[in-house]
Amino acid sequence: MKRCIVGRVLAVCFGLCIAQVALAVEPLPAAAPAGNGTPVEDSAQLARRLESVEILIEKSSAAKRIETSANPDALARRDKARALRLQAEQANQAGDSAKASRLLNEAVKTMFEGVRLAAPDQVDSQKKQRDFDARMESVKALLAAQERIGTEKHLDTKEAVISRKIEDLMQQANALVAANKIDQGRAVLDQAYATAKIAIEGLREGDTLVRSLHFATKEEEYRYELDRNDAHKLLIKVLLEEKRASNPALESMVQKHLDQSARLRAMAEELAGKGDYESGIKRLEESTDELVHAIRSGGIYIPG
Repeated sequence: MKRCIVGRVLAVCFGLCIAQVALAVEPLPAAAPAGNGTPVEDSAQLARRLESVEILIEKSSAAKRIETSANPDALARRDKARALRLQAEQANQAGDSAKASRLLNEAVKTMFEGVRLAAPDQVDSQKKQRDFDARMESVKALLAAQERIGTEKHLDTKEAVISRKIEDLMQQANALVAANKIDQGRAVLDQAYATAKIAIEGLREGDTLVRSLHFATKEEEYRYELDRNDAHKLLIKVLLEEKRASNPALESMVQKHLDQSARLRAMAEELAGKGDYESGIKRLEESTDELVHAIRSGGIYIPG
């Protein structure tokens, strides 16, 4: 809980730093533009902006964040911002207000870059959370579709095992994220996503939707079968890992299917390497069939 609170506090602090950078750029007044199209500020406004940008660079929380980060790239951006602000002051003293205004804008932009470099982990964490939330919504949608299709095909009992596994994985993923382990949570959520996709694909096997798949080339179809094979291998890990660990007989049976699947896939890859994608596709389909049999041997029904 403490880590979550600290994370929120850091997020707020980072937001305040960004706000300070933004506030250093005051709206330009309606004035006649200079020759390059940049609005000309009056001396009073330029004086205020010179002062506010100096505070931003030297005394603000944004400046403190760069200092405490000890990030050399962030510190270099701050030094560059200082130099730009000094050039702006000199341009203003020389009566070139348009140049001074442009240089101040560049100084603020450079300082903004420094703040971002000083807190890359925070920015990265926020992106990871957004990506996790988006993937979670996708899993929820797939799970709902999988349950709906299962009901339509009167496979409620058989599909319930997979549905529960997907739900368990979703809960595990949320728990890991709550414990500030977002990378581990995303990995578990990706397992749930793959499981749901495979379940739907299996339910649709033989339907018009699957039969209507068309590929531009045999190589493209081979790549599709390769991905499908990878997905089924992941499904074995998701659904059977615990059962195999506690049941030697099941482990032996599953391993036989896995070994045969691996041999068939190796043959497929060798054929594809020679350009014989059609034969490679057949071997891959046989390889995936072995994986389906392995899953079923664990007492879990999966169409295929």
